[in-house]
Amino acid sequence: MREAPAIIGVGRTRFGEHYERDPEDLIDEAGLMALDSAGIERKDLDACYISDYFLQITNKIGIEEGFMSQLLEMHIPMEKMRSFSSALSNAYNAIKAGKYDLVLVGGVEKMTDRLDKIRDALMILEDPWSYYAGCTPESNHELLLREYIRKYNFSESDVEKIKLTLALISVKNHANAVNNMFAHFRRRIEVKDVLKARSRSHSILGMYDFAPISDGATALILASSKVSKEYNDDPVYIVGSSSATDYIIFPSREIRTGLLASRIAMDKALKMANIKIEDLKLAEVYDQSTVLEMVSMEDLGFSKDGESWKYISESLEGSIGPYKFDGAEIFVNTDGGLKADGNPLGAVGGAQIFEVYRQLRGEAGPSQIDPDGDLSYGCVQEIEGFGTKVYVHILSVK
Repeated sequence: MREAPAIIGVGRTRFGEHYERDPEDLIDEAGLMALDSAGIERKDLDACYISDYFLQITNKIGIEEGFMSQLLEMHIPMEKMRSFSSALSNAYNAIKAGKYDLVLVGGVEKMTDRLDKIRDALMILEDPWSYYAGCTPESNHELLLREYIRKYNFSESDVEKIKLTLALISVKNHANAVNNMFAHFRRRIEVKDVLKARSRSHSILGMYDFAPISDGATALILASSKVSKEYNDDPVYIVGSSSATDYIIFPSREIRTGLLASRIAMDKALKMANIKIEDLKLAEVYDQSTVLEMVSMEDLGFSKDGESWKYISESLEGSIGPYKFDGAEIFVNTDGGLKADGNPLGAVGGAQIFEVYRQLRGEAGPSQIDPDGDLSYGCVQEIEGFGTKVYVHILSVK
């Protein structure tokens, strides 16, 4: 057993368009599932850390901590953050400091019925310079792709292969989501669907290259190492946890062919976990676009710069299995990723943790990647904004 905080229970709702449900219904469902999974009751909790980006705007909710206090009927310490990973990191640090033993971490978002109200806010959150230049939330993804193509001076033939690779990523994630009962989209698509959507948008990228806007909630129970075994015989330890930041204005960054913050956060997390990149067979990456999944393979160290598309293309030719980089295999977004599982901003990181937790414990059902139980580590990458802040967590059953 490691001297590290451990996840002893997880919960979530289905992601999708929940017009008929209030945020409290969603977080209540996810939280109760996490408590039941951990075998504890509300009265056992020492603190609560929650996350959302737009709940005060979309649902006119006041101080979210009071909202959760009323929902739980408790007066324990509560804190609100933006992303799920931010909430998790703060809970992790508090437990490591010896302040708490059992903490609920939750995230919730209700976006689909107010998207027209918050679309501008989404862009300002990501990059105010681009917003005032007339860009949309999708623009920076295409700018990154264009910079990637320009930097490596790809031939016209290679550019077409890169575009096809991005389409294959989308097809793979939709196929993975078919076995995910919580996913926003549980249907397969074909490469031709991706290409048609691009043609309609008159752009390099189209609808099927981007994650949707979703509603939903996720939760987990984080425990100190000294009490985790009391509630769970096989807890999942957070053995590496790190974050890094970058300039908010994308064109001003030192690196514009990937996310520098991802590189820094991954390097620190690997050192903290005392493992090598080759030890990882499973990754949940923040694929707000197919471009981000592709470049994340390079940012996180699985592939050399400028080459991930080649390996991905070869790996997905006639298959939806793992990516193969120089002989090493890595399963990516086995739940469908943001692309198909869904993208309720404040809850996304919890869904990524949910998938890795179940995979490591051999509980992923039809999506299980290692039925023989040889899977020891998995990593999660969550991004705030357009690479402005990146979190990387490494989970382990060892």
